[in-house]
Amino acid sequence: MPLNAVIVDDEALARRELRYLLERAGEVDVVAEASNGLEAVSTVLDHAPDVLFMDVQMPGLDGFGVLKRLMEDRSLRMPEVIFATAFDQYAVRAFEVNAIDYLLKPFEEKRVALAVEKARLRRTGQSSAAAETQLEPVAQASAEERLESLLKLLEVQAQQAVTAPKQRSGKVVVRSAQRLLLVDQREICFASIEEGAISVVTPTLEGMSNVRTLEELLDQLDPETFWRAHRSFVVNIQHIREVVPWFKSSYLLRMDDRKHTEIPVARAQVKRLRELFNL
Repeated sequence: MPLNAVIVDDEALARRELRYLLERAGEVDVVAEASNGLEAVSTVLDHAPDVLFMDVQMPGLDGFGVLKRLMEDRSLRMPEVIFATAFDQYAVRAFEVNAIDYLLKPFEEKRVALAVEKARLRRTGQSSAAAETQLEPVAQASAEERLESLLKLLEVQAQQAVTAPKQRSGKVVVRSAQRLLLVDQREICFASIEEGAISVVTPTLEGMSNVRTLEELLDQLDPETFWRAHRSFVVNIQHIREVVPWFKSSYLLRMDDRKHTEIPVARAQVKRLRELFNL
């Protein structure tokens, strides 16, 4: 019997590519797709797939958030979860420790076929010599046990990250045109959030950040250079081209990106603006 699968990724191109590779691998029926975390939860509950291929980084509810929501429903038989990730080495290490499979982007056909075979062996409970060469001993645990172990490890590491001294690399990962670019933060003009997705703009490119909130992005940036001018915008003060007086003693910031984007200054930030530029 073929495995029933659900694909979750916020990029339509990535979903199409993975569906194509799964068709080539054989013995997999993709029964549904979802483009974000909230859709993923309802789709899995509706279809109860054998295998869930899921992106880690998604706007709003990420892959780990989806897992937590699904595991709250004890009536659901958890699918075999295969995460897709482009650069999260920290998450990849957590997957390896808990014998939870993952695929690195861009996908490789042989690696996809191997992930399918591992999921099939786990799902059918095979214990032949051939199966044991494919699966680590810890992988014999149930899907629920492995996922619970993964989430606990991630929570511990997240707590450690909060207490550890913050180190800023000076680089920010920006996803643009299916590429992952390491952008020097000094080149960033501004970042904005809309419907849970964070875009990053430089004088030469525009792309999406992997972080979920502007607060997380600010943690990576130099606090002497970047300023939360508005609840939806973080600006690099070195890339402000013009301060434009607006109505009722408010201001707009005209940036030096290609579009000369105008960003509103929140009323609560007007005092800070005047201090920065001696207005």
